[in-house]
Amino acid sequence: MKIKEKEFEEILGELKQLANQLGAEVRYEKGNFKGGYCILKENKVIVINKLTNLQRKIMILSAALKDLGIDKIFVTPKIREVIEDMAEVK
Repeated sequence: MKIKEKEFEEILGELKQLANQLGAEVRYEKGNFKGGYCILKENKVIVINKLTNLQRKIMILSAALKDLGIDKIFVTPKIREVIEDMAEVK
């Protein structure tokens, strides 16, 4: 799937909403790490390096959402395709 540069922000926002819907907090932090999904004191957290580019943020968030399981919630076909395609690139 080809994503236009101007669509990255919108897609990232939709992915963050899905994460919240699944009960996960999305946090942007600085540091020497790639990011991903973890459980911190019984809370679902997706940590993303704030210094990374938008495409990488979408890849990390897509992989985390796939781990959380998006099968039981409504996801638009476009966003589902983004998650499937971008999670594989990670």
